[in-house]
Amino acid sequence: MDFRDLKLFLHLAESRHFGRTAKACHISPSTLSRQIQRIEEELGQALFLRDNRTVQMTDAGEQLKSFAQQTLLQYQQLRDGLGHNGPMLSGELRIFCSVTAAYSHLPAILDRFRAQHPLVEIKLTTGDAADAVEKIQSIEADLAIAGRPENLPSTVDFVKIGEIPLVLISPALPCPVRTQMLQATPDWAHIPFILPEHGPTRRRIDQWFRLHHINNPQIYATVAGHEAIVSMVALGCGVALIPGVVLDNSPESIRSRIHASDNTLHSTPFDLGVCVQKKRVNEPLIHAFWQLL
Repeated sequence: MDFRDLKLFLHLAESRHFGRTAKACHISPSTLSRQIQRIEEELGQALFLRDNRTVQMTDAGEQLKSFAQQTLLQYQQLRDGLGHNGPMLSGELRIFCSVTAAYSHLPAILDRFRAQHPLVEIKLTTGDAADAVEKIQSIEADLAIAGRPENLPSTVDFVKIGEIPLVLISPALPCPVRTQMLQATPDWAHIPFILPEHGPTRRRIDQWFRLHHINNPQIYATVAGHEAIVSMVALGCGVALIPGVVLDNSPESIRSRIHASDNTLHSTPFDLGVCVQKKRVNEPLIHAFWQLL
């Protein structure tokens, strides 16, 4: 088992899809399958449970995932340390953020970083911003862009890069939800809401429900990722409270089907920033990125 094997395994552990991992790693699915089987034979343990539809990790797979993350991290730290006195930084920097942040905030930071450190390879992973702190703590990412949690773990550092106001969005096209919203005093207890699974926005809307004594809100769905929520509102499924920047960066075909209000559900903006494990701030690549902020 070598570093390439560990990287392939970690990618598959994240994607849970042989086809996607094979494509991302530029190998055939059959080659990937053989390499995973070889690792399993070497360890004497099954790492994945697979059928025609799903790929799940075994307990042995979870243990190898932790080992692989730590091993690759230590190797990267060794390379950074050996090359710290060289003329230019090099290596891989893993960044996690939402699709929206990849458009709205990350490019300006990366433009400055890459101008100073052109040899550093950026590995960008997108997903639900509410998972950012977890990605940092599990060492699945070196840095992450996210809204500041109300209870930031003591092991995580956070630097603010902006403020994100929340907006209430509802369908703009004729539908039952639109009719309910056009009432002089909307009956919030009977209007369907589309909620994020967790994160700062979910906590804000839960607080609003409690403030207005709505004990049994009509929840149409809970969704991972604000981008998907916008699409569901555009289809007339319900209303939602989302960061305004998500709507601003949605396609025009979606925005034209949305009505936005920033004052119906009062909520103060939340801080957007970059987070990192405190014990890793002085690693050369992370420190260079952190200084730009």
